Amino acid sequence: MTARRWKFWGWGYEDTRLSQAEERQLMALYAARFSAESFERLPIPEIADIPLHAPRLAVPAKLATVCSTGAYDRLAHTYGKSFPDSVRVFDKDFAHAPDIVAYPGSEDEVVAILDWATGAKAAVIPFGGGSSVVGGVEPAVGGAFAGTISLDLKGLDRVLEIDQTSRAARFQAGILGPALEAALKPEALTLRHFPQSFEFSTLGGWIATRSGGHFATLYTHIDDFVESLRTVTPSGVLESRRLPGSGAGPSPDRLMIGSEGALGVITEAWLRLQDRPCHRAAASIAFADIYQGAEAVRAVGQAGLYPSNLRLLDATEATITGAGDGRRALMVLAFESADHPVETWMARALEICKDHHGVFDEAAAESSEAHLSGAAGAWRTAFIRMPYHRELLTAIAIVNDSFETAITWDRFRDFHDRVKAATEAAIEEATGQPGIVTCRFTHVYPDGPAPYFTLHGLGRHGALLDQWRHIKTQAADAVIAGGGTITHHHAVGRDHMPWYRRQRPKLFGDALAAAKAKLDPAGILNPGVLVPAPES
Repeated sequence: MTARRWKFWGWGYEDTRLSQAEERQLMALYAARFSAESFERLPIPEIADIPLHAPRLAVPAKLATVCSTGAYDRLAHTYGKSFPDSVRVFDKDFAHAPDIVAYPGSEDEVVAILDWATGAKAAVIPFGGGSSVVGGVEPAVGGAFAGTISLDLKGLDRVLEIDQTSRAARFQAGILGPALEAALKPEALTLRHFPQSFEFSTLGGWIATRSGGHFATLYTHIDDFVESLRTVTPSGVLESRRLPGSGAGPSPDRLMIGSEGALGVITEAWLRLQDRPCHRAAASIAFADIYQGAEAVRAVGQAGLYPSNLRLLDATEATITGAGDGRRALMVLAFESADHPVETWMARALEICKDHHGVFDEAAAESSEAHLSGAAGAWRTAFIRMPYHRELLTAIAIVNDSFETAITWDRFRDFHDRVKAATEAAIEEATGQPGIVTCRFTHVYPDGPAPYFTLHGLGRHGALLDQWRHIKTQAADAVIAGGGTITHHHAVGRDHMPWYRRQRPKLFGDALAAAKAKLDPAGILNPGVLVPAPES
């Protein structure tokens, strides 16, 4: 049997597409929004029609069985899943395709590949599921290297050990989300970390990018679940001690969490687990606008209730996802527990919402299946299907992208208005007509929310990258000027480097460069990410 392949040009498997009904719905939505009678639609690119440069590296005989120069492998490891990635895919621009794709099946093979690359002066880009939306896996490394190697880690996919007593488990870093959860299910355990990319991303990728997951409060990032790490660097192996907590100096784990493959290759991790939840309650609450909703979210977030889901969608976002009619903002609220019923927590959260003029169906809120139906269910379905939209929207020249940040509550309203206005103005400047900018909260902390902005504009084939770049620059400038972070959970990659360097203290940047020089003396690991790439 032939194994299902992932698309090199879009999201998911090659045999999984948007349905005709979904395509008609999206086309109608954007035709109405932009008063467009029709769209020029580019065809899905075919491998045979894409020019690829010849590999510049020769694979050593001892690594021949784990390396590939095949066209599909190189194409599938050129880009992540961002809007500019998608544009270049449909333009058949694979100028930065890796010369070699390596598929190690053991840590020893990772070591051997790094040794070879160091001697050959080849850049190595660690690759998990390739779901980066910030240019984190593209082999665009400048001219200082003899070639590029994409290091695909999905062959390191085993569950190595489960500790029921401590409720923890040791995994190899290349394991995909569904396989990780399937291995824990017989033990009645779960990691309970579900980023939107869950099906097509790896544990190592989550750790390397500081992934944000399912929980909107309390356990928001993969950081919260890492107990210890094992990382291979060109200078040797770095393994931290497995502990529930420690005050022994700066954490070696924290150095690697968020390192984006620039400091080392994460090969194993011990993770803190949870019992599988069996008690649930969910509700959808409507508010007059995002500001009224934000006040309710803040009150719930500061009440110590820690709901598993506490999302806020502005009225337009709720409409686009089919969860609202465009007149009111929507809160999606949920609680879950493996230990106790959660109705008391839900009741208190709904009291708070009512105090802030929230409106909801009290009967529906009592149902444990509410998250699967009604407005919350519509939003949940749209959220899961969103990654598939890009392959259609790019093809019809819709500039569609998102960016996420975080800001303290005292600055939220002004920050939201300034960032939204700057993005709207940039869309009109770039495309010649007004666009759409929506906002939702993905995560909530007692001291502030993580706003997630989505933008839509009617672009033009041949100009999409320039249009996107103008919008991205103006939006990111507004985020940094307003005091927000350039990324809350999408990572830095190459796309965010200009603003990341403005956000971080200069002395910290120098210290990070010094750490890289020690761990990766030849500078071969993901050049240009976190630390500037060496010049030619």
